[in-house]
Order: sequence, then structure tokens, then C-alpha cells
Amino acid sequence: MNVSNYLVLHESLFRLMIFIIVLASVAIWEIISPRRELKISKPYRWINNLGLVFLNTVLLRLIFPVAATGVAWWAIQHDFGIINYWHLSGWWMIGLSIVILDFAIYLQHVLFHKLPWLWKLHQVHHADLDYDVTTGARFHPLEIILSMLIKFAVVITLGIPVIAIIIFEILLNATAMFNHGNIELPYSIDKLLRYILVTPDMHRVHHSVVTKELNSNFGFNIPWWDRLCGTYHAQPQAGHKNMVIGLDYLRDEREAQNLAKMLCLPFKQAK
Repeated sequence: MNVSNYLVLHESLFRLMIFIIVLASVAIWEIISPRRELKISKPYRWINNLGLVFLNTVLLRLIFPVAATGVAWWAIQHDFGIINYWHLSGWWMIGLSIVILDFAIYLQHVLFHKLPWLWKLHQVHHADLDYDVTTGARFHPLEIILSMLIKFAVVITLGIPVIAIIIFEILLNATAMFNHGNIELPYSIDKLLRYILVTPDMHRVHHSVVTKELNSNFGFNIPWWDRLCGTYHAQPQAGHKNMVIGLDYLRDEREAQNLAKMLCLPFKQAK
């Protein structure tokens, strides 16, 4: 059995293992070498943030039992999508598909900031008053469902290979936890690394209460899109240790960090 078939057959288990390994690794790194002093009780935040992750996982399994890989299999069987129609193949196509998917996620992220009705959902991610590995998986269930539908549309239109989707999902989840980590990287390493990967210092800028910084550094995995599209912002004005994380209009810990309040946040009237 080749690597591709093995990944397809054991996708769920493999992704869960990677999630746990990366979560634990970044969490330990945060303890050993933290970038910032956390303001909110870590156990309280983790219970609520990871509770949201668990809820999203269950909902996705119930609503989309086959996920994006199932959609990709359907597209292959029906020669649907550009790649399948022209019978394009090879590892180069898998690599290109991963890059295309990453750019699609970048564009989606920009839209969730620009369109008010999408921002209502996405603000749940930004409402976190601290910034650590669990922030990277904190999203409202409706945003997760909508993101999955957008991903389905991209997969069907282009005919993305199944193996490319699996690799991309693993990379996206792993890098999202890494670049949301409250971890210290030497400036020289961070400066070089952010040419090939979104680093914690690069993405942390995106979680600033300052509007200009909030609307920058949209990438999760590949850092090129922000530079190419003019949304790159190198450093926060206040510095990483002093910058304020979260939303300027939502500073109440009871509103921002409680699971039930997170679920209700998109439906509240702005004050």
C-alpha cells in the first residue's frame, strides 16, 4: 500500500494524531518560552476554546460525514473539475493544488473581514482576549460550516486530488496552531522563517485591536499572499509584548471567553 492510499484510508485517525501532537508540542513550548504574559485564566480559556472545538467537530461529522475528501472522490468518479476533466496528475499537481487551496483560504479570510454579515461570525475568533495555541481553533460553528461549503465549491470546480486535500488540511490545522502559539522565536529566525511560513509574530499582528493591524496578515500557512496582495504588516505599533489582543468593543471577559456567549455573539446587536 502506497503512502497516498494509506492516508486516505486512515485520514480521520491521522489528522487527530497530528492535531494532538501539535497542540501538545506548542502548549509545552508556550510554557517553556512564552512570548507574552497571558491576562486571562488559562484553564478557563482552554475549557471554553476547546469546548468550541469539540462542538464544531461533532457538528461537522453530523452535517458533512464525508467532508472534503468525499466530495473530491465524487468529482474524480464523475470527471468533474478542471484537473479531473483534463486528467492532470503527478506530485506537481498535488503541490499546485495545495497552493491553490491556501490562496482560496486567504481570500476567504479577507472576505470574512470585509463583509459585515461574515464578520459577525468571524469576530468570535478575534474576541479571544489572549493569544495562544487554542485561539487557532476557536471559530463559530456557522463559520466552520460556511467555510466547509466554500471548500467544497473550490474542490468541485477545480477537481482537487484527494491526497492534496488531506495534506492541505493537516498543514492548515498544524500551522494554525503554530502561528497562534504564544511562543518566543529569536528575531533573526522569525525574519527568515516568515518568508516560507506564517510565524506567530507575523500572525499575532492580525489579532490586534488596532484596525489597520486587524485587517492585515490574513495568511495561515503560506505567507506570500499578504505580501503579493498588499495586506502585509511587519510588526504591531505597540510591540508584541504591549499590544492589546482582541476587539476594542468587546473587553468583558464574561462575554469574550464564555462558550455560550461565543455561540450567541454573532446574533447580538452592536452597542
